[in-house]
Amino acid sequence: WSSDVCSSDLHNGDKNQSKTITTEGCQMSYNKTKCDPELGQRVHQYLLEKGVETPRRDNGIDRKLKIEKIEEKFRDIMSIMGLNLEDDSLAETPKRVAKMYVNEIFWGLDYDAFPKCTTVENKMRYDEMVVERNVSVQSNCEHHFVVIDGKATVAYIPKDKVLGLSKINRVVEYFSKRPQIQERLTEQIYHALEFILGTSDIAVVIDAQHYCVKSRGVEDVGSSTVTSKLGGAFKNEPDLRNEFMAIVNK
Repeated sequence: WSSDVCSSDLHNGDKNQSKTITTEGCQMSYNKTKCDPELGQRVHQYLLEKGVETPRRDNGIDRKLKIEKIEEKFRDIMSIMGLNLEDDSLAETPKRVAKMYVNEIFWGLDYDAFPKCTTVENKMRYDEMVVERNVSVQSNCEHHFVVIDGKATVAYIPKDKVLGLSKINRVVEYFSKRPQIQERLTEQIYHALEFILGTSDIAVVIDAQHYCVKSRGVEDVGSSTVTSKLGGAFKNEPDLRNEFMAIVNK
């Protein structure tokens, strides 16, 4: 797997400065230079209209300052816990955590990083399912900020547009890279694709383990959570729904 970069102009501060989003260690090796901030803003507005946007606010803080502020606050947390920040193993931890939050696991809060979603006209008049299985989902629970780890299956029936296959993975990845609950993540993937493709004939299923269940609280290491969002023909036509679910469970 490779480490990829997404660069676009900063809207805050020096306009000549570039903004870089790195995803080192990411399970996917997609080219993060292929971003579409304009599409991202339109998807953002659509999610607001649908009532499924992540609770967030634009605080005007640029990427560099976010890292500095998070580093400072995390240093305070570690000190309160009684850790010795002069130890060579711990000294750089606040900076590491701050960079990880902003540049690696929560970069999906930034719509400037929304993936470019190339579509082509459905000249071939394809009218059956397109299914992308075993799409990696690596997110973090917004209640405890611990890992959500699983797989997604996404399907759609083309109407006027056909979407490049890797773009489905990128949309899943984008919305995973923010504090999440699985129900909202499922809805966001569905509605983003609904907006991009111009059809409601879309199905999304996520099966994931939550480390807020696995590593704390009830400490159940064997359970997983399954969520689904079916629209259009996938919801209204039992035979199509059954065909899709058979593929999911295959």
